[in-house]
Amino acid sequence: MLRSWRVKLKLLIATVALAVLLSWLYLFVGSLEYGRFLLLPPCLGEQPSRDVEREALASRVRRVEEENQQLRQQLGQAQVEGGDGNLPSGTSAEDGDPARGERSNRTACPKQRMVHKCELLHVAIVCAGHNASRDVVTLVKSILFHRKNPLHFHFITDSVAHQILQTLFQSWMVPSVHVSFYNADDLKAGAPLCPPEVSWIPNKHYSGIYGLMKLTLTKALPSNLSKVIVLDTDITFATDIAELWAVFGKFSDKQVIGLVENQSDWYLGNLWKNHKPWPALGRGFNTGVILLLLDRLRRLGWEQMWRLTAERELMSMLSTSLADQDIFNAVIKQDPALVYRLPCFWNVQLSDHTRSEQCYTEVSDLKVIHWNSPKKLRVKNKHVEFFRNLYLTFLEYDGNLLRRELFGCPTLSSSPSDQLQQALEELDEDDPCYDFRRQHLTQHRIHLFFLQYEFLAIPNPTDVTLVAQLSMDRLQMLEAICKHWAGPISLALYMSDAEAQQFLRYAQASEVLSTRRNVAYHIVYKEGQFYPINLLRNVALANTQTPYVFLTDIDFLPMYGLYDYLRSSIQQLELPQRKAALIVPAFETLHYRLTFPKSKAELLSMLDMGSLYTFRYHVWPKGHAPTDYAKWRTATVPYRVAWQPDFEPYVVVRRDCPKYDQRFVGFGWNKVSHIMELDAQEYELLVLPNAFMIHMPHAPSFDISKFRLSAGYRGCLQTLREEFHQDLSRRYGAAALKYLTAERSL
Repeated sequence: MLRSWRVKLKLLIATVALAVLLSWLYLFVGSLEYGRFLLLPPCLGEQPSRDVEREALASRVRRVEEENQQLRQQLGQAQVEGGDGNLPSGTSAEDGDPARGERSNRTACPKQRMVHKCELLHVAIVCAGHNASRDVVTLVKSILFHRKNPLHFHFITDSVAHQILQTLFQSWMVPSVHVSFYNADDLKAGAPLCPPEVSWIPNKHYSGIYGLMKLTLTKALPSNLSKVIVLDTDITFATDIAELWAVFGKFSDKQVIGLVENQSDWYLGNLWKNHKPWPALGRGFNTGVILLLLDRLRRLGWEQMWRLTAERELMSMLSTSLADQDIFNAVIKQDPALVYRLPCFWNVQLSDHTRSEQCYTEVSDLKVIHWNSPKKLRVKNKHVEFFRNLYLTFLEYDGNLLRRELFGCPTLSSSPSDQLQQALEELDEDDPCYDFRRQHLTQHRIHLFFLQYEFLAIPNPTDVTLVAQLSMDRLQMLEAICKHWAGPISLALYMSDAEAQQFLRYAQASEVLSTRRNVAYHIVYKEGQFYPINLLRNVALANTQTPYVFLTDIDFLPMYGLYDYLRSSIQQLELPQRKAALIVPAFETLHYRLTFPKSKAELLSMLDMGSLYTFRYHVWPKGHAPTDYAKWRTATVPYRVAWQPDFEPYVVVRRDCPKYDQRFVGFGWNKVSHIMELDAQEYELLVLPNAFMIHMPHAPSFDISKFRLSAGYRGCLQTLREEFHQDLSRRYGAAALKYLTAERSL
């Protein structure tokens, strides 16, 4: 005990010294800043001496901070070895008196093992479906914002969440973050010839069967993983998760589970008449935040323990009401020594009937907020505005800013982010087209299936998906397109994190969009100065399910009935047996209000009256002239046309068609290059006689304005075209020379 107090005294003295030094530094730097504010620059001869003086003072502060850190470590070690002088060894204020510990979070000084800055922290999360996948991103952002340690996320997912989160983390490329996935479907039913894991447990909770998955973590996670923090998806962190990880060091030899007491009267059974909850110790515990010592649980036979308890209680309870939480509490009721009581600030529960306000005095005490009410952000609490603002901060926070390195922590192998950084460093900054090349290398975060989407079990062999891309300024086109096209749609949306949330609210409030379950929205997050149009098209194209795709742009409205017409044309033309691209002729109107033609005859009449035009007739006729509109007027059967330079029609092709060339960003040659490659692969170009689409007017895009105003922009586009021709020649040989020859002849 004497040693402990000596260390405390040293720490106090060092802290005072540090405070004095910091105040000196504050006054010193403040005086310099004040001088700048008054626009009285120091003499040139005095500047070096001030810099040296400031650096020396900063060095002294760093030295004192390091000594302080060492003293804290000694103090923690002394407390572990000899107690804190007031409580028995292995006991803290929280352990000895839970109520007192929870009300004294600010003044208590519990012993705590220091977490090394490069120690790998493990976090397990159960996530299933589209909505939970969105929620978990906000949780991860709040963790990454505060973290100073490498992290390993273990996701137990269904197939939907697996695809979404795997793509997200691969494209996010956050340094020192590892991700592993475990198939929840295997855990639901269990292995062949083995009893089912959790599917046998009736559960009334809205989380469904996935709300029981945390019971299986000792079996699901790697056998060499000794401890893990387990989190619900509706959690928001307000501090470094390493602080929670350090609590493992406070467990006694018998404690294996760390939990916060439930902050409602649910397990007391007095919420309503005849309310009969599962058995629990006192108020019970909430399982939104769990610390699990996996190695100890395995030695105790955790799997058999919870199974026997669940089987016994289900004989009278018949089902769980709060999923895994009921079973965890029943086990703890049977053996209270298993649980370590976490202070309530590690899981402030904003549920119905919550009493969480009693466990803290100021909101600044809080470390983890748990939105465990179905009402989520609409829950009632006197501090709900503070909680909501904290949540919204991370919801709309730019995830690109979280790609920061952890300095001083070695990486075991070359990561994709390292390879990308090397490629960026190899670019020539003096290259006039440096910005274009950098944009091509930019790694955008991608969140697939941002909203609910119903996957096709067995797609029709002639089915076709409309594929397009858009940004926030074209959002108003979505409802109109959905009214014109009844089939599946795959859209890539280029947005910031904040814009993605605006889009979410817009889609949920729209009567048209909210009722459609066959529209897939894929968010590609903004980064860089150019619109990555062909990346967006490739994302939308790659995530279609139907055998055929209709490659269009968001500012076109397809004719009514085009979906059915295309499917019948695919069948009649026997497209599965041939390599062909079906061309849908494009027209345009200059009027924002248009009575949309219901047939080809009506369209031709409007064309003759001058209310419609062939697309880009006034500014870029050769882009669609090869469609041969004169022949189309009288055509009754599909007809073949030849490729010509700058031809860029909208086509229906097989889903496995060539990808768009992503070097073309912004305006220019993004579709032309794709049609050229289709022709190089010997696709037939067939014009459909009874199909059409109409372009709706809108303000010019930012990229087309740059193209028109900047000679450098146009010059770089020409350079990229020449490089594309060279690549095409390498891939397709002498046959590709015709494209370069045709362009030079113009």
